Amino acid sequence: MPLRIPPPVAAHAARAARVTATAALAAVVVALAAPATPAAAHPFGPPSTARISVDGSGVAITWLAAEDDWVALGQSLGAFENPASGAVATELTGEQKLQRSTRVHDYLLERITVRQDGAPCPGRLATLDRLVSQGARLDFDCPVNVVDLDVTVGALTDLNEAYRTMLTSETPATPGRTLFTAAETTHRVRFAPGAGGLSGTTLRTLAGTGTALVAAVAVLVAVRRRRRGRSRS
Repeated sequence: MPLRIPPPVAAHAARAARVTATAALAAVVVALAAPATPAAAHPFGPPSTARISVDGSGVAITWLAAEDDWVALGQSLGAFENPASGAVATELTGEQKLQRSTRVHDYLLERITVRQDGAPCPGRLATLDRLVSQGARLDFDCPVNVVDLDVTVGALTDLNEAYRTMLTSETPATPGRTLFTAAETTHRVRFAPGAGGLSGTTLRTLAGTGTALVAAVAVLVAVRRRRRGRSRS
């Protein structure tokens, strides 16, 4: 014969079950709303990665970190709310909060730089769209076409000196791959002369010169035809 719970006891058990379920749900909500702690990051895991390419005097660097490392960085820069001191806004994702944080923007531009002949090349953040999956892209404008560059990648090393970044050149360069560490955040990279192509300004100048040359040749041909026509008449 199945065991029957008296009505008062059954009601008490039901209330206890509801309280337990409510508490569990609240714990899940808090866990999902709060970003992972910096301890969840993995400075001792695989290095972050970066890609560099040059186009004339322009330089592009894309830096890609693991998701939990982005969380650790965002927390250190105040991009996320602290659930211990107040409510956590859920209208934006953690990625969107990183994208909108001016402190994150400034940090990336301070920790990832390039210098040509000792002078810094002005940089700007090109995009932070899909930064978790595709990384942050920074563009730099150097004074002249790029051959030798001093590249600095020091992101995350201020959080933990075990962080590293492996830089791979998409433009022929020596070395083709470089490991950046807390002890060596800057390396010299030499790009093959002309490997990045001509700068946009040079291409526009050549295009304009070519157009003018074609026009001049057309005028010369027309003049010669007129002269031939007159001599025949």
